[in-house]
Order: sequence, then C-alpha cells, then structure tokens
Amino acid sequence: MHLYNAWLPPPVAQETKREKESFSRVVCSVKNSFKPDDPDSVYSTLKWISVIDLCLGLCLPVECGGLGIRRVRLFKASLGKWLWWFGKENHRLWCQVIADKYGEARGGWCTRGVRVAHRCGMWRSIKEGTEKFFSQILYNVGEGNRVRFWHDPWCGPTPLKELFPSMYDCSVSKEAWVSDLVVSNSEGGRSWNLLFRDGPQDWQATTVYSFFEFIYSSMPRGEGDDQLVWRLTTSGVFDVRSFYKLLASSTTDAFPWEVNHLLLHCKFSHALWCEVFAVFGIQWVMPSFIKAKSDVSLEDVSTLVEIGLELFKNSQNKLYAQVRWGNILVRVLNKYRKKLSLKVQWRPLYDTLVNTHFTRDTGPEGWRLRQRHFEAITSLVRSCRRFFPPGSAFEIWSEFRSLLENPWHNSSFEGSGFVRLFLPTNLDNQDFFTNDWIKSCIDLWDSMPNCQFWNSQWAALVARVVKNCNSIEWECFLPTLFARYLNMFEVPVANGSGSYPFSVDVPRNTRFLFSNKTVTPAKAIAKAIVYLLRPGSLMQDQFEKLVNLLEQYYHPSNGGRWTYSLERFLFHLVIQFEKRLQHEQQNTENSRQPELLLGRSERTYFVNVVLKLIERGQYSKNEHLSETVAAATSVLSYVEPSLVLPFVASRFHMALETMTATHQLKIAVMSVAFVGRSLFLTSQSTSVESVESGDEFTDLLMVSLSNVLLGMDANDPPKTLATMQLIGSIFSNLAYLDDNIDESSFLPMIRFSEWLDEFLCRLFSLLLHLEPSSVMNEGLHSSATSGTFLVEDGPYYYCMLEILLGRLSKSLYTQALKKVCKFVKTNILPGAIAEVGLLCCACVHSNPEEAVTHLIEPILSSVISSLEGVPVTGFGGRGTSKSSVSIKAKPTLSPALETSIDYQLKTLSVAISYGGPALLRYKDQFKEAIVSAFDSPSWKVNGAGDHLLRSLLGSLILYYPIDQYKCIFRHPVASELEEWISTKDYSNNELPIGPKWHIPSDEEVNFANELLDLHFKVALDDLFTMCQTKIHSDSGDEKEHLKVTLLRIDSSLQGVLSCLPDFRPTSSNVVVEDPDHTSFLIAGATGSSVGSTQLREKAAEVIHASCKYLLEEKSDDSILLILIIRIMDALANYGSLEYDEWSNHRQAWKLESAAIVEPPINFIVSSHSKGKRRPRWALIDKAYMHNTWRSSQSSYHLLRTSAKFIPSDHLNLLMDNLLNLSLHSYETVRLLAGKSLLKLIKRWPSMISKCVLSLAENLKDPNAPENVVLGSCAVLASQSVLKHLTTDPKAFSSFIIGILSSSHHESLKAQKAINELFVKYNIYFAGVSRSIFRTSNNDMDGQVFGDLVSQIISMSFDSTGLHWRYNLMANRVLLLLAMASRNDPNVSSTILSETAGHFLKNLKSQLPQTRILAISALNTLLKESPYKLSAGKQSGSSGSNDLQESTKSSLEGVLTKIFQEEGFFDETLNSLSHVHIITDTESASSRGHGNSSFQSFADKSITRFYFDFSASWPRTPSWISLLGSDTFYSNFARIFKRLIQECGMPVLLALRSTLEEFANAKERSKQCVAAEALAGVLHSDVDGLLGAWDSWLMAQLQNIILAQSVESIPEWAACIRYAVTGKGKYGTKVPLLRQKILDCLANPLPSTATTTIVAKRYAFLSAVLIEISPQKMPAAEMRLHNELLEELLGNMCHSSAQVREAIGVNLSVLCSNIRLYASSDHDFSHEGRNSDIDNRLKDGGWVQFLIKRASEVVINIQSSSQSDHLEIPIDSKLQDVHLNGDSQDDVKWMETLFHFIISSLKSGRSSYLLDVIVGLLYPVISLQETSNKDLSTLAKAAFELLKWRIFWEPHLQEAVSVILSSANDSNWRTRSATLTYLRTFMYRHTFILSSVEKQQIWSTVEKLLIDNQVREHAAAVLAGLMKGGDEDLARDFRDRACLKANNLQRKRKQRNLSSGHSIASIHGAVLALTASVLSAPYDIPSWLPEHVTLLARFAGEPTPVKSTVTKAVAEFRRTHADTWNVQKNSFTEEQLEVLADTSSSSSYFA
Repeated sequence: MHLYNAWLPPPVAQETKREKESFSRVVCSVKNSFKPDDPDSVYSTLKWISVIDLCLGLCLPVECGGLGIRRVRLFKASLGKWLWWFGKENHRLWCQVIADKYGEARGGWCTRGVRVAHRCGMWRSIKEGTEKFFSQILYNVGEGNRVRFWHDPWCGPTPLKELFPSMYDCSVSKEAWVSDLVVSNSEGGRSWNLLFRDGPQDWQATTVYSFFEFIYSSMPRGEGDDQLVWRLTTSGVFDVRSFYKLLASSTTDAFPWEVNHLLLHCKFSHALWCEVFAVFGIQWVMPSFIKAKSDVSLEDVSTLVEIGLELFKNSQNKLYAQVRWGNILVRVLNKYRKKLSLKVQWRPLYDTLVNTHFTRDTGPEGWRLRQRHFEAITSLVRSCRRFFPPGSAFEIWSEFRSLLENPWHNSSFEGSGFVRLFLPTNLDNQDFFTNDWIKSCIDLWDSMPNCQFWNSQWAALVARVVKNCNSIEWECFLPTLFARYLNMFEVPVANGSGSYPFSVDVPRNTRFLFSNKTVTPAKAIAKAIVYLLRPGSLMQDQFEKLVNLLEQYYHPSNGGRWTYSLERFLFHLVIQFEKRLQHEQQNTENSRQPELLLGRSERTYFVNVVLKLIERGQYSKNEHLSETVAAATSVLSYVEPSLVLPFVASRFHMALETMTATHQLKIAVMSVAFVGRSLFLTSQSTSVESVESGDEFTDLLMVSLSNVLLGMDANDPPKTLATMQLIGSIFSNLAYLDDNIDESSFLPMIRFSEWLDEFLCRLFSLLLHLEPSSVMNEGLHSSATSGTFLVEDGPYYYCMLEILLGRLSKSLYTQALKKVCKFVKTNILPGAIAEVGLLCCACVHSNPEEAVTHLIEPILSSVISSLEGVPVTGFGGRGTSKSSVSIKAKPTLSPALETSIDYQLKTLSVAISYGGPALLRYKDQFKEAIVSAFDSPSWKVNGAGDHLLRSLLGSLILYYPIDQYKCIFRHPVASELEEWISTKDYSNNELPIGPKWHIPSDEEVNFANELLDLHFKVALDDLFTMCQTKIHSDSGDEKEHLKVTLLRIDSSLQGVLSCLPDFRPTSSNVVVEDPDHTSFLIAGATGSSVGSTQLREKAAEVIHASCKYLLEEKSDDSILLILIIRIMDALANYGSLEYDEWSNHRQAWKLESAAIVEPPINFIVSSHSKGKRRPRWALIDKAYMHNTWRSSQSSYHLLRTSAKFIPSDHLNLLMDNLLNLSLHSYETVRLLAGKSLLKLIKRWPSMISKCVLSLAENLKDPNAPENVVLGSCAVLASQSVLKHLTTDPKAFSSFIIGILSSSHHESLKAQKAINELFVKYNIYFAGVSRSIFRTSNNDMDGQVFGDLVSQIISMSFDSTGLHWRYNLMANRVLLLLAMASRNDPNVSSTILSETAGHFLKNLKSQLPQTRILAISALNTLLKESPYKLSAGKQSGSSGSNDLQESTKSSLEGVLTKIFQEEGFFDETLNSLSHVHIITDTESASSRGHGNSSFQSFADKSITRFYFDFSASWPRTPSWISLLGSDTFYSNFARIFKRLIQECGMPVLLALRSTLEEFANAKERSKQCVAAEALAGVLHSDVDGLLGAWDSWLMAQLQNIILAQSVESIPEWAACIRYAVTGKGKYGTKVPLLRQKILDCLANPLPSTATTTIVAKRYAFLSAVLIEISPQKMPAAEMRLHNELLEELLGNMCHSSAQVREAIGVNLSVLCSNIRLYASSDHDFSHEGRNSDIDNRLKDGGWVQFLIKRASEVVINIQSSSQSDHLEIPIDSKLQDVHLNGDSQDDVKWMETLFHFIISSLKSGRSSYLLDVIVGLLYPVISLQETSNKDLSTLAKAAFELLKWRIFWEPHLQEAVSVILSSANDSNWRTRSATLTYLRTFMYRHTFILSSVEKQQIWSTVEKLLIDNQVREHAAAVLAGLMKGGDEDLARDFRDRACLKANNLQRKRKQRNLSSGHSIASIHGAVLALTASVLSAPYDIPSWLPEHVTLLARFAGEPTPVKSTVTKAVAEFRRTHADTWNVQKNSFTEEQLEVLADTSSSSSYFA
C-alpha cells in the first residue's frame, strides 16, 4: 500500500483495500464493452476512462474527459485573464483603482512594474506573467492612440522595429503612437507622416520601398477603439487553456514552497478567492494532482494496456476515442513503465499519425480536436518507444533516412521530427547505434546551418543516444558536439547581435507538429553533457571551456533575451546530474559497466564548474534565474558540501555586509533556507572530507537565525517572506526546541527562550503595521482574509508558525502562548484578521487543550459579552416573535462595535479549525455566539457568524491530522535532528508511523447534529413558511429574514461538506437501496456522517419551492439568488465542495520546494533513497489533501458508469431551477448558476439532452431577451454539451438548427455569444452519431438527416435574407456534415455531390468569406482524381478513352453541369480576383498561407481547419526572395488542379479563353488570379495535358515571360514554382510538364529584351531550381544545370543591378543543387544519363574559376579605390574611360558574387558550398570600405552573415590561413575588419581549432598591438580571446605582457628620461596589460592585482597611453563595484594607493 493511502484516516484506509478487486472488475467491464465486429462500440468504453484514471491515480485534462487536474501553471494561466480584462475593460472601477495605484504602461493595456512589493502581492503575481502574455498579443488598430507604431505587433505578428531594424534605427520618433504618424488629407484619404534622421542611402532603397509598401498595406481604419487580439485562439479572445499550454511549453516552474492547510481551513481566504474568481467568471482549475495510489494488480494493468492499444488501433477515424484512450495509455505506461513487459509495434502508430495529420484526406474534426489528437499520438509514441521490439530502430531509420536526402525540402524537417519521435534507444535496439551511425547523424545535422528547429531535433536525438547507449566512443565527436552546443546559445559575441540576422525558419505546420516543448535546446544540451561525463574523459575540459564562455552572460549586467535559455541550461544541468547520480546509486549492483559510473573526482569537478554559473547568476534581477540558482545550490550541497556550503556562507556574510540591494539579501537568505538541511547534516557528519569541522556551518545557522529577525518588516515583503522561509526550513530539521544546552546541542550559542521572545516581538510589530492591499466589498462573500502579503504571496507565514509552535517544548510553548494571548486580547486589527487568526490556529493545532482554554475561551466570552444588549432581529434561530412586527427605525450597530465583533468572530473562526473535542466544553457559548451573530442587524456580523458556524462544524466532524508538526522520527546521525521520509522507500510491511487523525467522537457528532437542527432544519422550516405565507408586512424585513435564513442553510452545508449523505439514485422508478454493488469503488470520506439522506431531500424540496418564489417575487435581488444557487450547488453536486477546497488548497501549494526537500542522492551521510525525502509534516499534509480529493471522487463516477441508474427526482428539480437561473438577467447570477449546472450535468450525462433541447429553443425564439440568449450560449458552449452532441442525433439537430435560426436577435452581445458558440463547436467538432444516417421501419432518423441537410443548403444559398455570418455558418455546417457522411454508403454519394456542386457555385459568391470557405471545402471534397495520370502513363497520352470510361468521379456529373454554364469561369476568376484587390489596398499579405492573409479574425475562426493542406506548399522553405513578396494563394491553384483531375479536359477547354483574357489583362489582380489558375492547370498531370501544352499553354507561358508588366512578377514566379513542384511524399516525383517548362525558360531571350524581362526570366529560373530535387535529377535537368552555369558565370557583369542580384541568387541555388547532386551516388546504366555532363558537374571547375577571378578582381578594385584617394587632374576624361571599362565590370562582377554569398548563407545552402565561401572569405573581409558604397554595403551584409557560419574540417584550416594573411594585409582597413571577424570566429570555432592554429592566431593578433592603426582593436580582441580561450595561451600571454611592462617600468626608473622605446611599443605593452585586466571583468584572480596595479603605474605616460590606462582602470572599477568591499582584500595597501591615484574617484579604492 502506498504511504499516502496507509496514512489516510483509519476508516478510509481500511476501505481502500477493496480497490484492487474493484479495478479488476473495471478492466473486465472495459473488455466486455468493446465488440470487434462493431467499431462504434469503442464509444461505450470511454465512460470507463475517468474511472481508470481514478483507480490508477492518473489525471486527464477536462477536454479529454478527465478531471482537469493540472500543474500550477494553470493557476498562473488563469491569472492571465486579469491582464486581458485590464486592457479590455479599463472603464471598470477595479481597473481604475489598479491603474491609479501602479500607473499605466503600454498605452494603458497594463500597469507599470510593481517595484514596491508592499501591499501588492496579488497584482504582483498577476504581473509576473506580463511578458509571456504580451508575447502572444496582436493589436487591432482603431484610432491608434494606444498602439505604439514601432514596438507593438499591430500589422502582423512581428513589431516593425524587428521587421525593419534599419528604419527603426534612423527614425526620429521611436516611441510614437500609430495615431501620431497618420495624417488625413482634404479628400478624406489617409497617409503616413514619418520622420527620419538621415535620408535613405542608395543601398537602402529596397528596404525603404518594402517598408512603405508594407505599412501602407496595413493602414489603420482610424476610428473605433484599439483592441487586443489573442494569437493562440482562432476567435482572438483570451483563453486560459491556450495560455496554460504556452506556459507548459516554455518553462518548468521553479521551486516555490509547499504549504499547509492555509486555504483548506482558512474558510475566509477560500471565500475571498471564490468571490474574486466568481466576479470575473473564472472557474477554479486544478493546478496539480494527487494520485489515488490504489493498490492494483500488475496483471490487470498489463491487460488494460493490451486492451487499450487494441482499442486505439481499431478506432481509426474516431479521433475523440483515440484521444481519450491515447492519453490514458500514456499515463499508464509512464507510471508502470519499469514493471511492464510487452512489445509494441511502431508501424501502426506511424500509420495513424500519417493518415490523420499528413495526408490530404483529412476528416471533419475541428482543429482543436486534431491538435489534441496529435499531442496524444505523439505522447503515446514516446511512451511506447521503450517497448519497441528488436530491429525497430533499423526499420525506423530506413523508413525516414530517405526523407533526409534533400535538406532544402520540407520532407527533411518532417523526417528529422519523425526520427526524433520514433527512434528507440531501449535495450533491445542498442546494437543499432554505432560510431558510424553517429557520424552520419552529425553530417546530416550539418546540412542545415543556423536553424533552431533542425538543431533542436538532432540535439534531442543525440542526447537520448548519449544517455542510453554506452557502447559508443564519444571522444572523437566531442569537439564537434560542443562547437554546436556553444553556438546553439544565441548570445551576443563581440558587441554583435544576440540572434542570427536571418532566421532560417521552417514551415508553420512543421514547426507546430514537431514543436519543442522546452522552447530552447537547453535541456537536450544539458542531458548530453551530464551523460557524457565519464572517468578520465576529455569531456571535462570541453565542458569547463563551454562554461567559461557562457558564464559572463549569467551576470546581472549581461542579461537579455538569452537569459531564459541560459537559466534553463543551468536548471537542466543540475536536474540531469541529480537523476544520473540517483540512477547510478540505485543500480550500482546491476550495472553492466561500473567503469562508467561517476566517482568522487567527477562529482567534485562537475560541482566546481557549475558553481561558476551559480556565482554569476546568484544576484540576477531575473527572478527565475535567481530561484534556479538557489535550488541548484540546494541539490549540489548534498553532493559536495565541502564546496557548496562555504560558498553559500561567504555569499550570506557578504550580503549582510552590503545591505543596499534588497533582492541580494533576499536571495542570500533564500539560499541559506534551501541548504538548511545539508548544513545541519554536514555539521554533524564525520564522513565529509575536506571539512575541518562543522563549526563554521553551525555558526552560519546561528548567525542567520539571529540576524534574520531583522528582516521581518511590513515595508519589505520579499525580505520578510524570505525570513519566514528560512525559519521554517531550519526548524523543519530540528526535532525539539528547548533551552537545555549541552555539548551535543546544535545551536549552543542560542537560548531559544530569548530568541522566541525576540521573534514574537518582531512578529507582533509586523502584524500591527500590516495594511490590506485591497478593500473588499462587504457583501455576500465578505472575507476574513485581509489580503496582506503574508497571506497572498505564499504559504511561508502559516507554515513557519505551525512548524515553530509544533516543535517547542512545553515550557517554551507556554511562554509563547502567554504572549500570543496577551497580544490578541489587547489588539483589534481589522487589517490583519487572517494573519492573527492563523497565529491562533497554529497555537491550537500544537496544543488544543491549553490553547482553547487560554486563547479561544477569552475571545469567545468577549464576543458574547459584546453581543449582549445589542438589538436583535429574531432571524438567528431563537424564534420569530419580532419578525411579524414592522419597525420603522431599523436597529443598527455602531461602526466601532460592528468592526470589533466582526474581527473577533472571524479570528475565532480561523483559530478553531483544529479545536475538535477541546471545543465541547464551550458548546453552549458557541451556540450562543452563533445565534447572536445571526440575530444581529448587521449583515457584516451575520457574515462573520456564517464563518464561525462553518468552521465549528468542520472542526467537529471532519478528519484532520492532530500531531502533524510533532517529531516522531529521530535522525540516526543526531537525535536532535528529525529524520525525513521518502514515500518510495517503504513497502507495506515497513511503513513509518502514520499521523494521529481527528476521528469525531459521538459527543462531537451529536453537537454537530444539534447545530444542524438549529441552523439547517429550523432554517428550512422558516424558509418554507416565508415562501408559502407572507409573514412580513415590510418587504425590507422579509428580505433581511430571507438573507439570514439562506445564509444559515448555506453555512451548514458548507460546514458539513459531504458528511451529509447524498441523494439515492433511482432505477426503473424504484429507489435503489444499495448502489454499492456497482463495479467501481474509490474509498474516501471527509468525516463522520451527520444528518440523513432524508434531510438532504427535504432541503431540495424546500429550496425548489423557494427558488420558484424568489424568481417570481425577488428576481431583482442578486444576493438572495446567489445564496440559493450556492445552496443548490452544495445539495446537487455531492463532493464538489471538497473538490473546491482541494483545488483551492493546491493553487497555494505550487511545486516542491528545495527548501524542504532532501534529494534522493545524499553524499553527506551516504544515505540514498528512491525518491525525494520530505519532513513528516509535509507528507501528512499531502496525505490529508489526498483524502480530501478521494472524498470528492468517491461517489462522482460511482453511478455514471452504469446505465441502470438515473438521477433522483430531487436532482431533476434542482436541475430545472439551475437551468432557469442560468438564463437570469444578472450576469453574476447566470455565471454561478451555469457553473453549478455544468457540474451537475457532467456527473449525470442523461440530463444533457433535455438542457440542449430547451436552450436551443431559446436561440430560435425571436422574442427571447438578450440575457436568455447569453445564458443559453454559455451552457451550450461547455465541453460536456459539445461532447454529448456527438452521440445524440436529436440534440445535435436541435443545436444546429437553433444556431442557424438565431439571426433575428438584434443585440450585439447576443450575436457575439452565438458566434463564439459556433466557433467553439467548430473547433471542437468530433463528428456526428452514426445513428443519424441509419433508417429502419420504425426510425426515420435517416430521413431527418436528409431534411436537415436540405434545410441547411437552403440557408447557405440565402445570401440576401440571412446575415453573411449565418450564411457562412450554414456553409460550414454543410461541409462538416458532408465530410462526416463520407463513410456511410446510404447517403454519402448524394450528399457529397450536392455539397460539392453547391460549393463550386459559391466560388462566384459576392461574399468574400463564403468564397474562402468554398475553396477550403472543394480542396477537401475533390479527392477522387480519376483523370490524373499514374506514374506509368506519364510518358504518353494514349489510353485516355479507356481511362475515362472505366473510372468516373461520383461528383463529375454535377460539377461538369455547373462549370459548363456560360460565363462560369469568367465570373469565378473575376470574383477571386477581388481578393487581390483587397490585399493590395487593405491588408498585408503573407506568402503561401492560403486564406490566412485576407480573412478577418472572427471569420477565419469559423472556417479554419486545424491542419489546412494549404500549409504544405511551398514544400521547399521560402528563405530566398524572388523579386519581392507575392500574394499567390496556393489554395486557388489547388482548386483548379483538383477540378481538372476530377472532371478531365472539359474543365481546361472551358477555362482556356478566360485564362488567356485574364493573363493578358492590365489589372494586376486579374493577372494574379490567372497565375493561380495557370499553376493549377500546369500541375494537374491529367491525360491530354501534353496536347494542351503544345497547342496553347506553351505559347501562353512564353507570352508571360516576354510581357513588360512588372507588378505581378512575384505571382508569376510563384505560379511557375507551383507548376514544377515535385510530387509524392519526398517531392521527388517529377510533374508531367516540368521539363517542358524548363525548356521554355532555358530558351534564350531575343536580343531586344529589356532588363526587366531578363530579371523576370532569372526570377522564374530561381523558382524552378529551388523546386528541383538535386539528388535525383534526370539527364535533362543535369544538362539544364550545366548550360545555366555557363550562362550565369558569363553574365555576372550585367549592367542592371536587379539582374545581377537575380544572377547571384540563381547561382547560389544552382551551385548548391550541383553539390548535393554530386554528393549522391548515381547509376548511369539506365535512364539515359550522360556521364560526361555528370563528370563536368562534379568536376568543380567553376569553383576554381570563381575563387581565382575573385582574387584578381579584389586587387583591381582595391587599386582603383586607392587611386580615388590620390590627386587627379582636372581633365579626367581619360580616367572616366578607364573607370567605365574594366574597373566597373570588376565592381559589377563582385556585386554579383556577394549576392551569391549572401543568398547561400541566408538560404541554408552554405553547407554544400563551404569550400567556395572559404575561398571568397578574403574579398568579403577586404572590401568592407571601398569608394563604391553599394559594393561595400553588400560586403558588410555578407560579413554579418559570415560571423554566424561555422567552418568544419577540412575547410577550417584554409579559413585560418586566409584570416592570418588578411591580418597581415597592407591595407589597415582589411586588418581591422579581420580583427572584427576574429572575435566571433574564435568564439564559434574554439572547440574545433587545433592548438597550433590557435597559437598562430594569438601570435598574429599580438603582433598587431604595435600597429598604429589597429592596436587598440587588437587589444580588445585579445581580451575576448582570454575570456573563453585556452588558459595556457592566456597565461603565457599574461606573463609575457607583465614581464615586458615591468621591464619598461624598470628602465624608465633607471634613466628617469625617455628610454629609446617608441610610443607604439610602450602603448603596445600597456594595451597587452589592458587586455589581461579586462579579460576578468567580475573576479579577482591571483594575478590580477599585480597586473592592474602595474597598468595604473603607466598613468603618467603621454597620450594615447594615458587615456588607455584611465579607461581600463575605470572599466575595472565599474565591473567590480558590487563586490569591491570583499575583493579589495586581495590587494596590498601599496597597490590600493596606486589605484587610488589613478582613479577619478580616489575614495573608491580606499
């Protein structure tokens, strides 16, 4: 039995033993539910999934049918909704209050940063997610006065400053709003008015043009408010679920603290949270999960997995069923992975994945469901990988290796994703992984440089192989791997950019489908590094070098966007290291290779290296990094305490000395808290080496405890909370606190009695000065929680109190109790109710008897005395004698008395949470106090009485632990320490002593029943009487009486939770006496049973009558209605109160805390465990919450799994009431009633159908008011309802017709709600019930379905009577139904043909949205393609007649009739051309994404498919620009292609004339649509296409090439690219007309052709070459490449710059194609290949030509450039002739070459051209500054890209030689550029450069220290080299520099005159010293004091030496400022004097 179950309350623990048998019955039920001959029977198994989830302790999200229990990120995600509301609803009062308090930022969308933490806990927590939140925000611009022009993403997903950085840099108004830059002219037009510092240069012309074209296409509308748009949902509306997924994919939460029962037993805190979230419509979602831990049979689990896999396999095309079963299988496999023995075949999983997500024939399911299906199937693959049989790895690699052949095709990215996903590294497949395989992987990895997606896939795969495969020798791969790892961290090098200047990104769909959950590759890198660690490995040096290079970026001054990935790297390094050590410790005996285990030396080395990163990041202002540092310190302190603990101690003392930075002190205190336990263990252990004694650690504990009390300050919340965390952490280790001091005492210097006095004084002072952060309205949910940071900002406060008071000796406890009693009696603190209450609660929990006597009784007596004599209403339960008398002057209380009573009652209610039997002595007083409170005329006091009653009932009858904080287990090392526990270290026979539970006695139960009789039964009677007879003449009295009566009922129900027995279900109208015979059982109980079922039933009847009365008489009183809803929720949803309590508690729990967790590996006392160890109190807390969760679930699924039981009549009454209230006119009432109703119908699905039918009628009703429509939509949009529609035909029809018939509602809110409802249904669509298609004699459902389709078709045609959005909805529904009916032979053909014809006609629609939907629909429906030629028939066109006669599409007849109508295509193309008109004038377009660029956000959400096939083109990444961006929509082209394939040549004949007309039209929009149509025609590959080519298509293409029009060139280029796109999965199947098109383009142009036409032809050629598959080129394409290469090389001096750029681009594609072709093996024995051409292509003569010619041209240009600077004669005609001759040609040739280099580097093709690029390195470096600005600009662009390129061997050696020669170039500009390049070159190649090469580079740079032009530059380079370079080289350089400088100083002293040294040599020596000093910016190495002092001695030298020294010392001062107080101890007094003389501020170095 699991520890948590063994520690449950005894009655519950006993019951859990029956769960094993219960689970066996569940497995049998699943097996019996599925019938293989009935595929639909899989749906009958789904009801068991949630049950399995409970039994096995798993958790599914709500949308997948589970409980929705998530991690804490979901709580954070829910807080994101507040950020959304703040920006959207800034007119609301709460927004204005927040804005006034913190100020506004970002145009009022959010507040400024919360710098002062005092009184801002809640909003600060919300603000923490601001950056993540706004990263997913777009802005819909209205007036533009709240949207920043440059900084906000308003015209696309990327801000303009990132899209056009050069324009931003020279902008005058960088902070301008959009409205500031828009001006209106007299004609009503609008234009941009932007100012720039400098006019654009010639080389910027293209950028400027693109910029203005872009912003003019996005001109804002200029009216209306600016709006936020949420990018992660199709509707654009914020959604918590999407924000959660973002948070889940981006980070793992750091290590906050655990909490005790703060929110569970603080009813008031709970009430506050419930109120706040109810007001804002947020429903609590579970942030974490506690597992059921049931003891089940492993045989049953194996059976379940086998059944589940079989069900998953047999559920093809049933996505919802696969999602449900896939998710449960993932959880089962992950939980039992080490215990199960089974084999799983990979092929069925792959087939499911491909058929569902990678084929054209997608199903009708909504994109959200498809998204979840993809997540489910990929997760299942990952879970099943370990079970793949032998040989699977070979099969998988063979399957996907061919996908990786062409790195420039999307198939390669998909292939890498598939390999990473499927390739198993389990034991059965390890023989597959060899050194040769790793080498091939690394070669493949290198084929795509600078692509984050590509790097992530391979890094993750390599890391997995490193971890699991020990047979590979990794030493030879280490330099390559570490070079990659270093460059995957995109950090700024040498003042450069921190990101690659041209992102090599992958297509949107590929990036999504194979998303990287960790966002950065940090986890994969960390995993690989940790598992590469081996004894004696060279890896240690590589790792240390990597850390030396990265550590500077952890420093607070070097933060940036790279900080996140570095923080993750540190986090995963420590976590993976911990996992490896734990695995090795547990498997030492069974290890097959003990020589690979980490020893002491390896552990020490690792900790030493990681401490460098920790030291840099410890004081980071980035909260995540500082918390990760503290947590990492904690883990490592158990591994090597001798290294880590002194480090923590020194940092703590340093923080105490420098108190200036609060965040530093907070982090230092938190670090001590995190290592508290290791400090204790180390101080007592004798096994830890290198620790002289534990005294220093004991001293640290004492110092921290003594000094930390000073940190308790109401004005400094962070420091206060860190203080409490530290106290809680330290005392969690101690077993007992007393003043008995002896030699063995841990803290002999501290008298705890004195410390306790000081602590309490500080605590009381803190409480006295607290102020609540917000003022809550005093209403229904008035809360005891004051809202100060002690409660809001975490559980530290309450945990600390419980731990401290629980460990005190009796004498110390008595001492503390006296002081607490005195404080509570003498102070009334309305602003700190919860804080004082929790202090009292901790006292009671520690010793109930004493605390109740001395603390509770005085408060109780005070309350009673205060209430005596005050006016009473008679509503509290004493009687109603005065209720019938109307009193004109209503009795009131004075504000002071009211506040006093409220404070005491609420404090009391918190304090008695654990009172239990100790309270029985005062039961009469309690009854009196509660009755008096309810009798009070003050609603505030009534509310306080409500809290007291609830708390008292819970304290009496609930189960809770009563010895939780007492120490039971003493540590074997020291008895003063407590032994911590791991839940995994115990079996059933050796479980540790469990907690003592409060099991209610008979007397307690009787007292609780008395309270129920008084305040529940009597109140019910009173309520019934008031609703039946009017006993009050005054309506005000009646209202007050109703309020108090309902409040009493509600309090009683909230107090007893599920201890009041549930309703009995009914079966066949007969009450079931005992439903326990059902097959499912989960044990759980909150407490002892009170009351009876009859009492609950009576309450339901009374409440039903009361609800009816209130709706008739008091429907305008929201308080009464909300109260009655709460009562109905408690009555109807049995167990939901516990569920709410549990979930609210969990939100504060967060994740595990390193402060109170001892990791599994503990080398301090050599005590290793199977899991984390925690204090006993923390585990009891988890067991307690485990019981709370169990009690909420014990009956929830009990009856819903059996169809025999139906809800009782009483539940039906309550459902009717909630249904009525969910339609109320008050929004708050609707929200609460709807939430309660949804919980009810989820538990009882049989109720859903009735709700749907009723609510759908409301939508159809034209007279339904707005609130009814809003309420109906809110319920219908729930997951439970939407899932039910899949199986209920009647409800489905009613739902659909209800929505489509609701256009008559005029309210904008109603229309918006209906639209959002439809959108949600659309994206969650999971199909329809098969029964809707079936017909039988007695069932007319099939006919109903036909009628439904006909009705919808008539609606979809009604474009005049219906609003366009409803027309669109009808069309969308029609498409969904058609797709859902595909597999039903009875209705499929008819429906599909009618639907396809309907959508074909809609292409002519005047409604743009309808046209777009028609395009999506036709792309889905046209799939038979009978006229498409197979691969074997493409050689000729014969056999067409046979083909047409034998196979015909079922849609052909209908479609042919439509398109042959006169003018059909003319109207269609004209209609589609409107899209391009809209695109040109209104919105920016995005290339190749189909409808994504011209649909509004709301419309797109209606029509969007999850995986739109349009995303699959272009299949080659678009990294190369082909003469500007295009607006070519591949969706349009695909329509024409599929129409031709569906209906054959008649389509082409009908289309011809229209196509020719549009292609020759002058309007650009018509040419664009003609390009799309022609592309579809050319790519259709139908029989007869070759004849059409010869007759007219070729001529048409030639006309297009020769046309003078330039506007539509990008679209025609895309058309040709589409036409030649390869077919098949890999894109290698050649289209029918590709060669014809190639031949047409290869034909030379006429001599009269203009440069525009020449450029156009080259653009077309580029498009074609990109689409060719180089590895499988036929002979004709080889010839084309050969001919084109000669042509391009001959035209590189073309006179047109546009043509030269096109030639450069062509050349890069052409040459890379040739190289990839040459790298492949080819067989020339067939296919007519020409070996001569092949040899010519492989020869590489063109490479030598380019390199040789480039070297010549460089010399010519440099000579010409130098002559420009010489004096020239006035008459320069002769020179002009020269310049216009060869020199100009050389410049043009070089420009073309630079375009070639830039294109190669941008496009990711440079890996195959490295030898060429290395050969051209010198021209790029040397031509940075020439007289020709255009040439220099191109050289600089190529230079920036080259900085990111890594050169591998054998090219690296050549690159080094080029750099060395350039560094010695005669031109100083070349030398300077070389130094600039060297800084990044050395950084990127530091792991792969040989020592000889490094030495050569160092020597070369060192020589430049005496170069007059570049010596300072050389010094900066040397400083950079020493930061991360080889230590040997750096040490040698430093020694020589110091020696030389000392010699100079000595000689100067001797002669005291100018020595014979030149200024250059002196300056060189000083610069060498400067480089040494600046290479250590934050530390003080042993050599640094001497160097910096020696440098300062040169301050008296003349300029430029003096200025160099002054700057260097000033920089030294700046970088060491934070730690100078400590670091100055490394200097002698003499050295400090020298530095003081140099510094501009001499006191600094004093």
